[in-house]
Amino acid sequence: MASYTGSIEQERYTCAIGALQTVVSIPHAVPILHSGPGCGEMISGFFGRSKGYAGGSTAPCTAFTEREVVFGGIQHLRENIENSYKVLDTDLQVVMTGCTGGIVGDDIQSVVDEFAAQGKPIVAVDTPGFKSNNYVAHSSVVNAIIDQYVSRFEDESEFRSEKNTVNLLASIPYQDPFWKGNLTEYKRLLEGLGFKVHVLFGPESEGVREWQRVPRANFNVLVSPWYGKAIADNLKSRYGQEYYWFHSVPIGDNATSAFLNGLLEFALSNGAEIDAEKAKKFIQKQIDSYYEEIDNLATFLLEFRYGLPRFAHIIHDAGYVVGLSRFLLHETGVVPVEQFIVDNTPQKYQKAILDDLLSISEKRKISAQFIPDAGKASDIIRGIEHEGRGLIFGADWDSDLAKEKGYCFIESAQPMELRLVLTSHYVGYTGGLRVIEDVYTNALEKYR
Repeated sequence: MASYTGSIEQERYTCAIGALQTVVSIPHAVPILHSGPGCGEMISGFFGRSKGYAGGSTAPCTAFTEREVVFGGIQHLRENIENSYKVLDTDLQVVMTGCTGGIVGDDIQSVVDEFAAQGKPIVAVDTPGFKSNNYVAHSSVVNAIIDQYVSRFEDESEFRSEKNTVNLLASIPYQDPFWKGNLTEYKRLLEGLGFKVHVLFGPESEGVREWQRVPRANFNVLVSPWYGKAIADNLKSRYGQEYYWFHSVPIGDNATSAFLNGLLEFALSNGAEIDAEKAKKFIQKQIDSYYEEIDNLATFLLEFRYGLPRFAHIIHDAGYVVGLSRFLLHETGVVPVEQFIVDNTPQKYQKAILDDLLSISEKRKISAQFIPDAGKASDIIRGIEHEGRGLIFGADWDSDLAKEKGYCFIESAQPMELRLVLTSHYVGYTGGLRVIEDVYTNALEKYR
């Protein structure tokens, strides 16, 4: 994980225990928190509409007190797990430590092993808040489920036995506010190519039954600049599954077509039995539908061209900064200027991300700074002036900054307070159209 010291203003992610949202997003899975009483509520408050089946204030919690700090909380945890089985109908339980449990050093794995020995579907993962953030802990939670739960079903699943099946590793649940819609769209696109998709999270997932079949997939699809790579590496080591790695969020025609065509080529070279001609026809149909909508915008864009934003700042994670920058420049004409990556990207991935930004255009250099402290990003934008009308993609924190600068503003990142997202998505061809809707609707509202 990247090293960052000091206080952070306008935080855009949470501590490690925020990965309880990863558990919440699995149908009928429940996090059990070995932590202080406020951790679940704090995470739920950050993400807003996020409680799912049993998250937030409804998640079982040992509610660490001074007594547990002094004497340890193992027995309390054991009782908590036992009682949760009595009152909750669950398919999977994931025990997660908070800061207090991590400091005391309670051996939660030994307790979980007791219940696992009884055949209970339960795993343990170390997630004290001081250890990492929820971007990193998402991979820790998923790998714990693979290593401690999915591994129990390996005898029932021949590794890589389903040549056209893939495991999808993309949007982090809840941290990506569009995660449900994005995963649904990824699945639709991949199924259109001829794949069977283990989406793993959200309403499109079959829950733990789908997780049990993870080893059968021929390979994995990783859509991310860095987060989630530890999962793909684990699956490769454990099951011999290679992975197709697309480094940013594919939005609109250029990126989505590159994503799908690259995936098709990768699949065929890895033994998938996909009808390439049929898959290419599917891609072309998506492209045609996309440009039909763009053509319908032509008159509006011509008449309103002087009222549209000329440039954009994006304050987001690396995947969206690169994805939105590429889309805005090539498919809307809005020029990405100074960008700010606020996901605490590990140092070893930063050069590749900057290279991706530089590859977007030979004529324009798109700059980006890695700033976990988004408050500093706001201060930098305050001191920048560009000719024409501006646009900011960011979180609720950035709405006041946009008003101060007289810019258009699109809330597209966490924390999100001014926008309700249910199944909207930014991924793919239809996701690109949604971004266009957001940009132009926001611009038109300035004329009220």
